[in-house]
Amino acid sequence: MDNLTHSLAGALLGRMGLKRLTGRAMPALVISANLPDIDTFIAPLIVAEPIAFHRGFTHGIGGWILMPFVTAALVLLWNRWRPADQPVRPWMLLLVSAIGTLSHPALDFMNTYGVRLLEPLSDRWFYGDILFIIDPFIWIAIIVGLELSWRAQRLGRNWAKPAVSVFAGICGYLLLNFGITTRAETLAKQDLKSRGFKPTEVVASPPPLKSWQRRVLWRDERVSGSGYFDPFASDRVSFDRKLVPIRLDHPRLAAARGRDPEVDGFLFWSRMPMVVEEDGRPYLTDQRFLDRPGRPRTRNFMIPLDDGGD
Repeated sequence: MDNLTHSLAGALLGRMGLKRLTGRAMPALVISANLPDIDTFIAPLIVAEPIAFHRGFTHGIGGWILMPFVTAALVLLWNRWRPADQPVRPWMLLLVSAIGTLSHPALDFMNTYGVRLLEPLSDRWFYGDILFIIDPFIWIAIIVGLELSWRAQRLGRNWAKPAVSVFAGICGYLLLNFGITTRAETLAKQDLKSRGFKPTEVVASPPPLKSWQRRVLWRDERVSGSGYFDPFASDRVSFDRKLVPIRLDHPRLAAARGRDPEVDGFLFWSRMPMVVEEDGRPYLTDQRFLDRPGRPRTRNFMIPLDDGGD
C-alpha cells in the first residue's frame, strides 16, 4: 500500500488505545508502520536489481524482529533531545513498534504486488488480491475515525471507541473484498474449464477507485487472457476475446537468463511473466501491468530483450 495508508494505519492503532501504553507511542506507531519501506532506499546501494529486493527482508520475519528495535532506538534518541510529557517506557515502546511494524506487511499483502512474508527463511511471494495499491475509501474511513476520536477526547468521552469502530468497519470492508475476489476467481476458473482451457493461474485484480470490480487475468501453459467482473452487473466474468501468447520460450529470453541481472531480478519478482513485442522489439513484462491484451501500461515494467538483454 501507499505510505499515506501506512501512516494513517499507525495513527489509528494509536487512537485505538495503544498510545496509552507509553509516551511517544504515536510517533513510534507511525514510524514503524512505514519503516519496512526503507528497503526502497537502501536497495540500490546493495543489490543490482532493487525490484527483486523490495518487499523482502524488511517485510518478512527478519524485518518483524529487527524493525521494532530500530524504531524504538530512533524514538528514544529523539526523546532524549525532547523529553515527552508522558513517561516513555522502553519495553512498551518496543511493543507498540512491533505492532506498527506488523501492520505494514499486513496491508501490503492485500494487493496483487505481493510480499515475501517468510524472508529470510523463504523467498516465497504471498498475494492477497483484495485491494488496489491505493484505496481512497480506506483513507476516508481512517481520517474520519481519527477526527471522531480527537473530538471525543476534547469532549472528555471515550476516544478509543470511534477508532475501534472504524477499524472494525475496515475489517468488514476487507472481508467483503475478499469475497468478491474469491467469487471472481471461482467463476473464471469454471468458465475457462468449460471452454477447454486448463488455467494454471487466475488473478482477480482490484482496479483503482472501483474496488467492487475485478480485472480478471488468467493463463495456461501457452496463452494468457483477461476479463472483467462486476458483482452488481452480472454474476459472471466477461472475457476479452483476444488471447496473448506468453512466449516464455522466446530465444532472447533464454539467452538473457543467467547473464543479465535485470532480467533475472525481474523474473524473480514477477508473478505473471511474459514476452510481448512493441514496435517489433521483444520485451519481458508482467501480465498484471498490461493496459489491454498484449499492450504494456508503462515502460517501468518492460525489460528489453534485444539490447543488453542478449
